[in-house]
Amino acid sequence: MLGRTAGELFWMCRYLERCENTARLIDAGFRMSMTRSKSAASEWTSVLATVGCTALYEERHEDILGDRVIDFLLRDKSNPYSVLTMFQLARENARRTRTALTLELWEAINGAWMELSDSMRRPVATSNLINVLDLIRQQSALIRGCLYGTLLRNDIYRFCQAGQLIERADNTARILDVKYYVLLPTAAYVGSPLDNVQWEMLLRSASAERAFHWVHEGETSPAAIARFLMLDKQLPRSLAYCYDQLERHLGWLDTLYEADEFQSTTMACQLNNSLSGYTINDIFETGLHQFIAWFLGANGDLASQIENDFRFYA
Repeated sequence: MLGRTAGELFWMCRYLERCENTARLIDAGFRMSMTRSKSAASEWTSVLATVGCTALYEERHEDILGDRVIDFLLRDKSNPYSVLTMFQLARENARRTRTALTLELWEAINGAWMELSDSMRRPVATSNLINVLDLIRQQSALIRGCLYGTLLRNDIYRFCQAGQLIERADNTARILDVKYYVLLPTAAYVGSPLDNVQWEMLLRSASAERAFHWVHEGETSPAAIARFLMLDKQLPRSLAYCYDQLERHLGWLDTLYEADEFQSTTMACQLNNSLSGYTINDIFETGLHQFIAWFLGANGDLASQIENDFRFYA
């Protein structure tokens, strides 16, 4: 496969995953702002920080207001991180690689783009926000189902999976870092009712609330939630699950391309082993923020190495 084609598939799935993650963050921020109106600005500050576009928003707006943040993250064409912008990029990548996609997958991506464009032609009213966010999640699930259900398990599938997993791991780590360390006012709140609410919101942001309670049967503690989101290989959005799967997909590419081992596979294996070797107590003793900063750097380095190994821009 041409490196450029591999790169477009990789980034197509990164963009699609990022769209869904942004919709989940908006949903969590919106629900929290409705239940805790006094801290609504803090909730939206947290969402902007997680997505990584606080500075860009502040260049365009003086105040952090819910309706402005929602419009900025959903449909602002000047925002490279908005859902519509990223979905358009994903569709363009899909269009350029149509011969590598099944008809069902292309139609799902193209159809989702048309539906989302239509639903966000105008600013989304608060009364309709949940419906629009549900539509984003539903269309993302449809695309993911077509990808899983119709693609051959060849290099096309592996590059798609690598992009999705890299993006998902990055997002889960950012949710953990920003939702806790930016939104929690001071260290004095640790263990307080506010602290517990923030940890519950981490689960909602990662769509892991019900899964967590299935596994833990009513137990709710910061340590249990952090361990679940970071180290539980049963959870599809955990760091450990993403890297367990990444190592497998990259190893398959080693075999296909008859390489002893690409540097990216070695890096994924090392990071997977590191995650497997940690307990949540180890992480808390190191410092959750410090651990996540290390992980985000390593995850970004791996993404760059994948691009280099497979010559995405050649």
